[in-house]
Amino acid sequence: MSKAIVLNEKLEKTSEIELPSKFKEAHSSNLYLYVKSYLASLRANTAVTKGKGEVRGGGKKPWSQKGKGGARAGSNRSPIWVGGGVAHGPKNNRNYYQKVNKKQKKLALEYALSEKAENGTLFVVDSINIESGKTKDAAKILKTLNVRDALVVKELIDEKSFYSFRNLNNAYLIEPNEMNAYLVTAYEAVIVEKAVLENIVKEG
Repeated sequence: MSKAIVLNEKLEKTSEIELPSKFKEAHSSNLYLYVKSYLASLRANTAVTKGKGEVRGGGKKPWSQKGKGGARAGSNRSPIWVGGGVAHGPKNNRNYYQKVNKKQKKLALEYALSEKAENGTLFVVDSINIESGKTKDAAKILKTLNVRDALVVKELIDEKSFYSFRNLNNAYLIEPNEMNAYLVTAYEAVIVEKAVLENIVKEG
């Protein structure tokens, strides 16, 4: 069974929360499809080249058809000429959208959470509050848990918590509506408030 580690205010382990068995039973293919779709949606789709008919020039035949001793040339817009068109180059009209339905998204998130729990990197706390609003205090959380980076999920982000996490390159603070399977897998650890995890389990 996959178990999340429950921490107290001092970030000490006090107990464990057992995730539903169906979280692990959700097939890894759902996670693969969601991550593939998520990354595809981030593609800028800005690469574009001009074909032979779109570049300037080409009005005059570069040299006579015969007598030069070289290859024939009909236009300086040919792909083999410097400054000519590009043969079969990229166009920015490609659609990278890959559909993943709601059920697959939910199954992908459940599977990703169960993987984190199995690895011992799913941490549950009653609340995530950095009263000082200082980055060094937020960084202490990761240092105490001995993790390289972490996704921090807070039910409602307050101003001080936002300021304390925003300059950390190895931590990302989000609210539950931003949580997805890709972000869960992208970070070594997930630190989540108890109420948030309970809602995910309830909705599952």
